[in-house]
Amino acid sequence: MKTKSKIPVFKNYQEEAKFWDTHSITDFMDELKPIKITFKLKSPKEDSVVIRLQKPLKRRLEEVAANQGLSMSTMIRMWMIDRLRTI
Repeated sequence: MKTKSKIPVFKNYQEEAKFWDTHSITDFMDELKPIKITFKLKSPKEDSVVIRLQKPLKRRLEEVAANQGLSMSTMIRMWMIDRLRTI
């Protein structure tokens, strides 16, 4: 027998946002399922840049990227795009 979800059905995004502003996702962990997400860039890569890194730094970048389900180059590209938007 399937149990009823403790997460309500929302009428719109505003109602959902208000709910999550006042509730913790950790209260609903038993209802969540893992999913795999892939990110696609809007435009093709047109050029490359070679960056030399110390091995420990490269290993750490690979670890962080893997934890986010990304390749290291995709994660670094996302970080650079984000940083360039702020300057």
